[in-house]
Formats: sequence, C-alpha cells, structure tokens
Amino acid sequence: MTSYKHILVPVDESPISYAAVEQALSLAKDLGCQVTVMSVIAVDPFVGVDFYKVAPAITDYFMQAEKNAKLRLQEILDSFQREGVQVDQKLAHGVSPSDGIMQIADEVGADLIIMGSHGRTGFKKMMLGSVAQNVLTQSPIPVLIVKV
Repeated sequence: MTSYKHILVPVDESPISYAAVEQALSLAKDLGCQVTVMSVIAVDPFVGVDFYKVAPAITDYFMQAEKNAKLRLQEILDSFQREGVQVDQKLAHGVSPSDGIMQIADEVGADLIIMGSHGRTGFKKMMLGSVAQNVLTQSPIPVLIVKV
C-alpha cells in the first residue's frame, strides 16, 4: 500500500465537502501525513455582463465569497490542529474549481486528493458538470471521492 504524505482536501459550502474533511482528518491521523485544505473562488459568473453596470455587485459578490471561504477554511484548520495534524490552507482565484484543485495539488506536492461528490447522474450531471469527475479525469495522483 502507498504511504501518503500530503493530502489535498478541496472544500466548498456543501455538507458533502465536510464529509471529505472528516475522511481526510481520519486518514491523516492514521498515516501521520500533512493536509492542505483549499477553496476556489470560481470564475466570474457574470462573464458577458456589461462590467460597468454591475461592477459594484461583482465586487461585493467576490469579497463576500472570499470572506466566507476564509472563514470556512479557518474552522477546518482549527479542527485539524486540535487533532495534532499538520495543516495548511490555500485559496485559488479566477479559475474553474477543477483547474484550481489541480493547480494547488501540483503547487503543494499532494499525493492524494480527498473530495466530496454530490453524486449527480444523467441529465443533472451533463447540465451542471461535475467537479469530481473533472478532477478524476485530469489528476495524475489518486483521488478518493466521498459520497454521503
């Protein structure tokens, strides 16, 4: 069995990502490995909208999204630190979630990604996309998908 040294855990506001956090915490404690938790402030959802008409709304949206992500990451860091697990945090900006995950995995030298999946299938998956599926397809390192 491979002995993992650095786990990357992408999180968002969904309960499923917290299930992935719990799995990562348990595995990190058992293996004594480092963890990086991360979030992505995604690509601008207002692309194509007249920037000058909505600039304050865009600025407010991204400032609030970043504030929420930092709070979420800090709560997770605190829980890992209480358990004695070496942990760091990263925030990616302006990229798709899957690209951000892959960039940070490479940046920190992760050798395992643990992430949640909503388990969408069929039409919902086709229309909404699947970050987990994209990461599975792109990743040169193992990916553990947690579903609840």
